[in-house]
Amino acid sequence: MVETGVIHGRFQGLHLKHMEYILAAKMRCKRLYIGITNPEDSYLAKVSNRLNKAKIAANPFTYIERYEMLRDAMKEFGVDREEFEIIPFPITKPDQLLQYAPQDAVYFLGICDSWSEDNKKVLEGLGLKTEVIWWKSPDEKGITGAEVRENIITGQDWRNLVPKTVYQYIVKRHLDDRVKRLVEEKRVTKKRLEKLEKK
Repeated sequence: MVETGVIHGRFQGLHLKHMEYILAAKMRCKRLYIGITNPEDSYLAKVSNRLNKAKIAANPFTYIERYEMLRDAMKEFGVDREEFEIIPFPITKPDQLLQYAPQDAVYFLGICDSWSEDNKKVLEGLGLKTEVIWWKSPDEKGITGAEVRENIITGQDWRNLVPKTVYQYIVKRHLDDRVKRLVEEKRVTKKRLEKLEKK
């Protein structure tokens, strides 16, 4: 077990496979820093559109909302507050990364797609020590944030995809309505653009 570890993710929104990844990293270190990527909208332009991670509708939750969901879920899963910290993690702006994250930590990754492979290269390019917890194909990935958001949008049950505290947090603050609204706004904008193109 190492002294300090770091993991990162978008957590849009936080689901049970995220927790599996976070807890697997926590088992490997005494203190874990959980990095939230795309901490603000200005970071979205730097994210690969190929994976749809830069779209506003794919990023409905703010930094503070994701922070609080993570904090509450860690408590739900029995991790002492002194054993973890939650930080901004501007992976798309590597020159800023070490202003937030410790340099002498082990950076744990779960590799499931080209985005996580690219992030591994970024971290190693900064001279940081990385350790891959697992390599999984997209088919082996399991629950995704896109699946959670899609279930919210289509009215399907998503309660069992996320920690109980996350479900309560989203519903209590009506953030599920925001997820639906952003998708509707996207559809309206697309229709307007299509009309303009036909003129």
